[in-house]
Amino acid sequence: MPEADTIDPNALPLTIDTLADQFAACGLAAGQTVLVHTRMSALGWIVGGPVTIIHALLRVLTPSSTLMMPSFTPDNTDPANWRNPPVPEHWWPIIRQHTPAYDPQTTPSGHVGIVAENFRRWPGVIRSDNPDASFAAIGPNAEYLTANHTSLEPLFGDDSPIGKLYELDGYVLLLGVDHGNNTSLHMAEYRADIPKRYFREGTAMLVDSVRQWVEYDLRDLDDSDFVALGDAYEAAFNIRRGRVGRAEVRFMKQRPLVDFAVKWLEQNRRET
Repeated sequence: MPEADTIDPNALPLTIDTLADQFAACGLAAGQTVLVHTRMSALGWIVGGPVTIIHALLRVLTPSSTLMMPSFTPDNTDPANWRNPPVPEHWWPIIRQHTPAYDPQTTPSGHVGIVAENFRRWPGVIRSDNPDASFAAIGPNAEYLTANHTSLEPLFGDDSPIGKLYELDGYVLLLGVDHGNNTSLHMAEYRADIPKRYFREGTAMLVDSVRQWVEYDLRDLDDSDFVALGDAYEAAFNIRRGRVGRAEVRFMKQRPLVDFAVKWLEQNRRET
């Protein structure tokens, strides 16, 4: 969304104070471990932009909490699979040969929003080592959530930050996005007894301190029914949606959501 579309002369700009109050009204509180997915433009015009959102989240959660966001790296994948946009086939070997190896400190995130990209560079934030689907976190549980996250498949298994969030009985905050962006539902895909497909993937990473292009078979995950799944969960458990600025907000425990999603997928997803 262009910045001009976020300017509403009939509404005041959002600040750290107003955001913090609204986050608290949605249920965020000290001591929680929270995974946040966000689309900043949905909120409205914010004084200070993404930095203000992060400050407001950390103020409400306090240092006793752990805040986590995705820091995925879709540009460090096999260009043969790129669709948005695709690149010419004769580029593929060049990209495979010259993409820099994933580095948690320097590799930028992509397709996760400007808030998450700013957060992964935030002082004190720890980022996991997965070259495809890393997460960044800060707080008492950050090291545990991000440690030993090196498995290329499964991406979102029990040992991933998503799986560890489940173990910690943490929360998910969808800030201006719907369940189509809810990565925790991919963990349910791995757990559910549903049809499984795989495709050939690749990534640039360090192997014994040497940059290599590594190919592997990756589960073909599907988020096309996640909005319907999430809506069904919210209806079944009477989950109240909140608002922050102009954005609709969904805030919920992750574990019961994943457990519900496993059963829902087994009942509703069929072989096609």
